Parts: sequence; C-alpha cells; structure tokens
Amino acid sequence: MTAKSQHNWAADPAHVLRAGPGFVLSGRDPQSTPGYEGMKDDGRADLESGLEELAEYQERLFAASRGGAQDAVLLVLQAMDTAGKGGIVRHVVGGVDPQGVQLAAFKKPTEEELAHDFLWRIQKRVPEPGMLGVFDRSHYEDVLVARVHRLADEAEIERRFDAINEFEAGLVARGIRIVKVMLHISYEEQASRLRERLDRPEKHWKYNPGDVDERLRWPHYMSAYQSVFERTATEAAPWFVVPADRKWYARLAVQALLLDALEGIDPQWPAPTYDVEAEKKRLAAT
Repeated sequence: MTAKSQHNWAADPAHVLRAGPGFVLSGRDPQSTPGYEGMKDDGRADLESGLEELAEYQERLFAASRGGAQDAVLLVLQAMDTAGKGGIVRHVVGGVDPQGVQLAAFKKPTEEELAHDFLWRIQKRVPEPGMLGVFDRSHYEDVLVARVHRLADEAEIERRFDAINEFEAGLVARGIRIVKVMLHISYEEQASRLRERLDRPEKHWKYNPGDVDERLRWPHYMSAYQSVFERTATEAAPWFVVPADRKWYARLAVQALLLDALEGIDPQWPAPTYDVEAEKKRLAAT
C-alpha cells in the first residue's frame, strides 16, 4: 500500500488477512481488526480519504483499456447472510465511476443455468478489460450450498474445486486480478442484525425467513468454508478472511485489498492518438 492509503494500518492487510497454509477459520475473531491500530472514527476517515485514491486508480484502469490494456479486477464477496456484502458495494465500490463497474449478484440458478455446467453462468459475467467487477456471491455458492444441503456428492464437489482453480488461473492469465473476500461475521452478531431487521419497519424488506433456516446450519457452513479455503486458496487467487462484526473495519479492509490489487497493476493513462499541440492550435482558432 502507498503511504497515502496506509494511515492507521500497522501491517499490510493483504498479508494479515490472507488465508494461507494452515489457516483455521475458527481462529479468526470476527470482532477483531487485524493490522489496523485506529478506532471507528479513524476508520471512517481513512475510508473517506481512500475513496479518492480508489476512484483515481479505477479511472486509470478504465482509461488504460481504451489504449489496449487487458487488465481488470474481480472482487468476489462471500459471506453468511447480514455480513455486509451490500455495504461493501455501496460504501467501497460505490465511490468510483459506475461506468467502470460490472456488478453481478448470483442467486438460485434458473432452469436454463441448471442445464449447463455450474461455471456457465459465471463465465458470462467475468469483467471486461478496464473494469472493476464485483461478484455478490459467486461460483463458490456451488460448493458451499451444494455441500451443506447435500445437493452434490463429494466426488462432484471435488470436481468443482478443481474446475474453480482452473477457471481462476485462466482469468489471472488473461490479466484479471482476483480479490476473494469472505466477510466473517459471528453467530451472535448475525442474530443481532436479523433482530434489527425485524424491529425496524424500514428494514422488513431485507428480512428473509430462510435466513433463519440457514442459520441452523451454521456449523456446517463454517466447515464448508474451511474446505473452500483449503482447496481454492491458490497463489494466483488467494482468499482473504475479513472480520465483519465491525462494519467500518470490513469496509476499510476491502478497500485496502482493492487498492493493493490496483497498485499491483499500476494502470497508466494511455498516450493520445493525436497531436496534442496541433489540437490546441485548432481549438484556439475556433
């Protein structure tokens, strides 16, 4: 990260949040703020100052593609219900030029989608060169939900893990930086957020009775996520587990991870395809 975007970060979030070899999900405290020394107000201020930097990088990425660059960024957001995926989209991604963003929210597969391999619908939504793509839920639903609800046997789950690794390696080879984030909310915090949706009429529309049904399967989902990290946290496309009980920290951490990816690309403004000085003279003559 650049000095401008570090502020109260004491350690690189791309390092401290990475689910590397030996990572155990139960060892990551959902209330913690790994690598960050500031408090809530500091985090909000750092998020605001980082938006300008993120917006500039995204504009440079978009502009570079008009000059032929093939780079893109794909943010993959996975989480239990209420963990804050929507807040990330609004407060982090929402701060950049929308013409450079491609958002895909994957729900229950349609009949047409079920007639194809599970990656068929995903491949159609991969971000184009110059774009910041966001998957609000993703191809990982097809191993998480499938395992928890026993919609596929273990052999098929393993096949899907291999297919995901091959798919993501292909995206990286094409110039797409993948930022895979699991927003890690606690069981207790989820209950509090669900209760708030029931207590506040303006939030009733966000409540889904099915969320409680999935909550009953919490241990099974945590086990499934652990398998996902073990099987698909690759060098090309690592996983980052972001504690999400503190919304301000989760948003700040995801912003930092996106900045890290964009800094790695370092997109440049494309050279003009016309004579700048000649155009200045032509303009002055009008």
